Amino acid sequence: MTTVDPEIAALLERCGIDPAGGPPPAAPPAVEEMRAGGRTMSLAVAPRPPLPVGSVEDAVLAGVPVRTYRPPGGETVPTVVFFHGGGFVLGDLDTHDGVCRRLCRDLDAEVVAVDYRLAPEHPYPAAYDDCLAVARQLSDGGGRFGVAGDSAGGNLAAGVALAFRDEGRPLAAQLLAYPATDLRTGRDRHPSRTEHADGPLLTADEIDHVTRLYLADAPDAADHAPASPLLADSLAGVAPAVIGCGETDPLRDETLAYADALAAAGVPVRAHRFPGLIHGFLNFDSHSAAVDAAVAELYADFSALLRSP
Repeated sequence: MTTVDPEIAALLERCGIDPAGGPPPAAPPAVEEMRAGGRTMSLAVAPRPPLPVGSVEDAVLAGVPVRTYRPPGGETVPTVVFFHGGGFVLGDLDTHDGVCRRLCRDLDAEVVAVDYRLAPEHPYPAAYDDCLAVARQLSDGGGRFGVAGDSAGGNLAAGVALAFRDEGRPLAAQLLAYPATDLRTGRDRHPSRTEHADGPLLTADEIDHVTRLYLADAPDAADHAPASPLLADSLAGVAPAVIGCGETDPLRDETLAYADALAAAGVPVRAHRFPGLIHGFLNFDSHSAAVDAAVAELYADFSALLRSP
């Protein structure tokens, strides 16, 4: 039995969640219930007061709502477009405000968070289309540019990186935190989906449920990229990557499989497998020294790639 980091375990208990995990309810909760629960927890664990940055501005790019975080000083800095997690069904600009503020501070970069459309109201490829449209518009401005995302957002970031490769657009680096890289359903796809099928925080059944909602109009999309970046015909020439996951995450093995596939294709990769950490750990950095150290390592690696010649 893998031990969950004690500070994360204590946090989960305070939120009424069993750190040992547990099977999901017999019937999946309604979408609005899922969204409300995810938003409540994200806001409950967010740093208070929020980390200061130079400025925060809401706007619309390529027809999609975004929130831009800029560091103080006004110098020219790299730009990172960030796609939030939430199984393509939940999450918004507020649930990952703390993540984006730290990205902005630690990278000394402009961070543009994308409020892409969510399933089931807007199934695949709506989220991917929104993320790609915003990334294209931002990249047209020139300068050093990277993509980042966690969980479902990591899936979207990986898909955008593939599109940029195919379009010949420059992309300095990609940061993928515990990304879903294989949207084919079933616990037998990757061992960690069985090993950590009951969580904590994310279960194998929940992965399958939100995936079906996302791919409702295109179930066969799971068999190839961009929906499943791991199944791309070729990964050669994709932007250098920083990839990280927790030991107790059901998405662990597909995350690491993607890192291995990138490396096999000749892509520079810095992969991290953090003991004791769970799915969604980016949001918990102000509550766990282990998470704080993991996030600092991921962001330092990403900053180095973002600024490398």
